[in-house]
Amino acid sequence: MLISNTYNQYFPQLTQEQLARNATKKVICGMSGGVDSSVSAFILQQQGYQVEGLFMKNWEEDDDTDYCTAAADLADAQAVCDKLGIKLHKINFAAEYWDNVFEHFLTEYKAGRTPNPDILCNKEIKFKAFLEYAAEDLGAHYIATGHYVRRAGDDENAKLLRGLDANKDQSYFLYTLSHKQVGQSLFPVGEIEKPIVRAIAEELGLITAKKKDSTGICFIGERKFKDFLARYLPAQPGDIRTVDGEIIGRHDGLMYHTLGQRKGLGIGGLKNAGDEAWYVVDKDVENNELIVAQGHDHPRLFSKGLIASQLHWVDREPIRELVRCTVKTRYRQQDIPCVIEPIDDETIRVIFDEPQSAVTPGQSAVFYLGEICLGGGIIEERIK
Repeated sequence: MLISNTYNQYFPQLTQEQLARNATKKVICGMSGGVDSSVSAFILQQQGYQVEGLFMKNWEEDDDTDYCTAAADLADAQAVCDKLGIKLHKINFAAEYWDNVFEHFLTEYKAGRTPNPDILCNKEIKFKAFLEYAAEDLGAHYIATGHYVRRAGDDENAKLLRGLDANKDQSYFLYTLSHKQVGQSLFPVGEIEKPIVRAIAEELGLITAKKKDSTGICFIGERKFKDFLARYLPAQPGDIRTVDGEIIGRHDGLMYHTLGQRKGLGIGGLKNAGDEAWYVVDKDVENNELIVAQGHDHPRLFSKGLIASQLHWVDREPIRELVRCTVKTRYRQQDIPCVIEPIDDETIRVIFDEPQSAVTPGQSAVFYLGEICLGGGIIEERIK
């Protein structure tokens, strides 16, 4: 049996009764070929569960490049499962990913918005297609993933909590889960910090111990985003216009730019422009114009609040009264104190305590009450 002193240091020893109870539960752990899912499977083993792994292939390579690492990731996942002595299942969800994630991703970019495909991937693939397959075809009581989040409460009334490691917390990406889905899922590494995860993997001699974290779009890899997007959407170049109405350049396509962007605008050397950097402050989709202004503190960058729709609340009914909480409008952002004002069951107005920069339509606004992730929605527009 594999032993990790670091695991023993950070996880309480379970009683024989707890181990016996867990031994009746089958858990299918999503194995990505990374260190987080590898250590998750080990933790579940130590806690007495019947553990099996599952590798999902959700993108079909359609070029000759090395961007998609599915083959290497599968080999690493298999090596980890062999080391742990557990079975590895393999499943292809590429059709589901294309229909339910990627086509929406393209539609949003075509409309000049900036979507977050990882959130939709979690909703449609990892906690829907995977969860259903594990339960119905493999007889699982739970699924498990390497996400840095925690759950509280019993299976029927589970709440989604931030991960213990504030730097790695991934609750922002999981706000679309229902309390039922949270109750059917286990998040072993959410209870520890990333350096501890790597320390456990090194002690076990896992091939993934020093593997770099993936940072690309969900299941597509770390290819150049602009080149990738251009393969699916025709570019529509247009003018770059200042907030004062002056045309000062050309853009390659609105879809390549996002609010608050500074780099890659190709603006420089303008007479009487001053030395301050240029920032994207708006998109005029109707006229295909990119609106820019100088200075990171330009008023046009800031919003007093936002309107959000496509709402989802993890463990509650639609909000029908004022709620004071905090919000994140992008990943790894500091919590923003705010008030939620319901417009109807499908739409809310959110007012920040202080104006915020680069609030981006198409991105998600995710709400928190302390450690609890309440849910969120898609940003439809900024309140300027």
